[in-house]
Amino acid sequence: MSAPDKRASDEFDVDFHRELTECLLVPETVETPWATTYLGIALTHGQSMVPWRVHDTLPLELSLDQLVEPGLRRNPRRAHLLVSTVLGKHIPTDPRLVLGAGVRLAGMVEGALDSDDCVVLGFAETATSLGHIVAAELRARCYLHSTRRPHPEAVTVTGFEEGHSHATSHLLQPVPAQAFVNDLPLVLVDDEISTGDTAIDAIRALHAFAPRSHYVLASLVDLRTDAHRANFAALELELDAQITTVCLATGSVSLPDGLIDAVQALPDPALNPIGAVRGSVSRIELPWAAEVPEGGRHGVLDTDADGFALALADAFLALSGALDADYPARPVIVIGHEEFMYLPLMLASSLVSAGRAAYFQTTTRSPAYVLDEPGYPLRRGFRFTAPEPGAAEPRFLYNAQLADASPVLVLVVDAPADSAELTAPGGLVDVLTASGADVLVAVVGGVDPRALAERRAADAAWETLVAPSDAAIAAAVDAVESALADPALQGLLTSDDQTLAGDRAAGAQGGHLVEPQHEGVAVSGQADTDAVAAGQGRLADGVVAGMADAVTAADEVAPFAERVEASSAGGSLVRALGEPDSAAIAAAVESVEGAVAGLVFPPVLRGPEFGSYAADEVAWLLKDLSDVDLEADVAEREARIQAGVAHYAESLPIEYQPDAAYGELFTKVLADSAERLALAVATVSELVVAERGSDIVLVSLARAGTPVGVLMRRWLARQGNVVPHYAVSIVRDRGIDSVALDYLAAHHDTSTIVFVDGWTGKGAITHELREALEAYEERGGARFNPELVVLADPGNCVRTYGTRDDFLIASACLNSTVSGLVSRTVLNDQLIGPGEFHGAKFYRELADGDVSNELLDAVTAAFETVADQVADSVARMVAADRTPDWSGWASVEKVRAEYGVATVNFVKPGVGETTRVLLRRVPWRVLVREADAPEHAHIRLLAEARGVPVEVVPDLAYSCMGLIRELDQ
Repeated sequence: MSAPDKRASDEFDVDFHRELTECLLVPETVETPWATTYLGIALTHGQSMVPWRVHDTLPLELSLDQLVEPGLRRNPRRAHLLVSTVLGKHIPTDPRLVLGAGVRLAGMVEGALDSDDCVVLGFAETATSLGHIVAAELRARCYLHSTRRPHPEAVTVTGFEEGHSHATSHLLQPVPAQAFVNDLPLVLVDDEISTGDTAIDAIRALHAFAPRSHYVLASLVDLRTDAHRANFAALELELDAQITTVCLATGSVSLPDGLIDAVQALPDPALNPIGAVRGSVSRIELPWAAEVPEGGRHGVLDTDADGFALALADAFLALSGALDADYPARPVIVIGHEEFMYLPLMLASSLVSAGRAAYFQTTTRSPAYVLDEPGYPLRRGFRFTAPEPGAAEPRFLYNAQLADASPVLVLVVDAPADSAELTAPGGLVDVLTASGADVLVAVVGGVDPRALAERRAADAAWETLVAPSDAAIAAAVDAVESALADPALQGLLTSDDQTLAGDRAAGAQGGHLVEPQHEGVAVSGQADTDAVAAGQGRLADGVVAGMADAVTAADEVAPFAERVEASSAGGSLVRALGEPDSAAIAAAVESVEGAVAGLVFPPVLRGPEFGSYAADEVAWLLKDLSDVDLEADVAEREARIQAGVAHYAESLPIEYQPDAAYGELFTKVLADSAERLALAVATVSELVVAERGSDIVLVSLARAGTPVGVLMRRWLARQGNVVPHYAVSIVRDRGIDSVALDYLAAHHDTSTIVFVDGWTGKGAITHELREALEAYEERGGARFNPELVVLADPGNCVRTYGTRDDFLIASACLNSTVSGLVSRTVLNDQLIGPGEFHGAKFYRELADGDVSNELLDAVTAAFETVADQVADSVARMVAADRTPDWSGWASVEKVRAEYGVATVNFVKPGVGETTRVLLRRVPWRVLVREADAPEHAHIRLLAEARGVPVEVVPDLAYSCMGLIRELDQ
């Protein structure tokens, strides 16, 4: 239904509006649009809508032709577009006009709401700033905009499609997801409604995710027909929800027959104009508080408003100072990038308020037709390479000029767009300066969604601390008294600590607590704003305020839950209460832990801080144990493992350091096998995409799978598909890291997860993965696809692989020095606590011998050579019967029986596994199919060095096998 017309209401503030008539901002219009004169596209105004209160300086009534102008696009589905005069997308626009239109639309929404609170969703890419303005004006609980630039570390909770758009997928990544889950009215904001199909798809998807009783659809213009409106009425019945629509103007668009063909027949547009002199380029990094959202991609809460205002002020002062120094008195066009609109808009508005002529517009993904003719809205255009790494399609910018002046173009970009492509030939800076424009690149760092999640969890926990009930205070006091009386805690507290704790307990019973050691943290039922803010900052630093209004015992006591300790209010409280065996303290902690459950995970490790792979190559879901002494003598370690008193994953073997001859052999093996490896990598990567789609997340099994995962990611990026890549731990007989699975499930659609390993031996890890994922699901976890993807499958254990040949994979030749300097993974109960990832070490001291990136670069360089072979290789693979027959396992059983080996765990088939036996275990003998096979040269060297006999077995199913010595024989 449409919102009621409240123009006749007694509450309509006409006098206020009349006072502003002398400073009205009127959108510029043309007498007859070019597209109307020459192609017959006609706009027909319907009705102007005015809210019951007007708080802007726009004309009282806005007509359709004041809000939009007809433009063209070469698109087989839709050959026209409506260019907004008030949005600041395609046309440089006075920021006051943009803000005024948003405020006016917020007034319309306010009249349609039946609640004082709401949640607002803006549609990417055109309505992200419009939605933000509406949300800010309404003081909405949460503002979120859909995104086409998903952050790999954030959870995509749902999405929807847009039929006529150049880029269709809308994804939602609120942080935390719960911020968007409630029954408040949901306001959906778009710049125009043509048929309403996108809005219907969005409402249906959002209702499935989090049902609501009321939706408000707000747009600048509404062009729906009666039939389209009937679809909304049907949706109301389908969802049993109210759907209200509001806008600033209604109307219709008449399109002539043959428009699509007529637009196709127009001359090709001239893009990227060249000026007589190339313009200058300069750069400034604008300050921005790390904990403040710079836009609505991950949600802006009502509590973020003050922080945003302060951060905006700092950024404006830096930008204004740079402009005053280098471009005094020149007008400015502030250019945002795609959906990153609101902050650039507010910077432009601040410049206008400071007295500088400033306008606002943004880049776009949508190609439109450019024509330098009077009456046409898109007079010039720029096509440029997308600055985001891995983005394949070009991006566009229109006009970016003023009729009567030469403006400075201030390009405001966020972190994803601040790349080499931004300034490279064909990039946005390059094409703009080539036109003669002077460009100032202003970079905003923005917020990390992981840090945002932790900060918001801390805020939520803090709110529970500063306004407790009397019962909560009493319970907390009892908890602290129990802690003080507990013998387990006595030895950890100094007398000063105990005195301070007693004083605090007395203060809490009186309803007031002052923390004398940490100024600025004061809690008394309802703390003042400065105290709360100071307290929140100290929570992140490990300085502890109270639980409820209660007391803390000590700041340096053993942690109760190290996972929460890292960076949350729960951790601060935990450090305060310590680790006594006290049910009362456990209960007190539980309420705060609940606030951060599912949000706070252990830190994700990346190079160069952990490992020698680049930060974007792989994210290690591991705990850093680099400072722990885990290495044991190989023979001693083997004896403990075989005696059953230790598991192989509880310790590490001493890293084997090859001699010069072995190092030369590795170099030769890599040179000889790089193309074979490259073809296998490309084949398995393309096979995965063919069967699972391009929206995938690679999860390699550390560490043998990790070089393969990196190479697969490189091949896919070469094809324009940049995918996330994680490394996780899996341990035979112990399963896969469940905390890592929790992390993946929280950050990604689990159906997109692809588990990757280097090769199969007899298939033990294939079994382990499937069984572990089934057990995880049975315990209430998410469902993952258990299919393992490998580079080589000589054991015939999987159906997705690059080859089934048992050949030497160069990464099997060495240990950490070919695997990012990372050890094999560790699962030791004394080191890995609840809620922590499995562990591993970073061997920094071995950097001189590191060839990890040498291997990656050699195989990557061979991609070009094998590229022409990939399609045929994949086609053969798709056509083949790839059903696993587990023939490798059968051959292992045969060898075990023939050689009297006690368990198949002591039989390691294949080149890779045989190499591991010689590098890490106590080998008994090596079996080879051919005495002098070139791919066994490194095995023969290792066997000779360790005094291990090599036996030729012509009918061996694998090219070689390694047998582990049974130490009790």
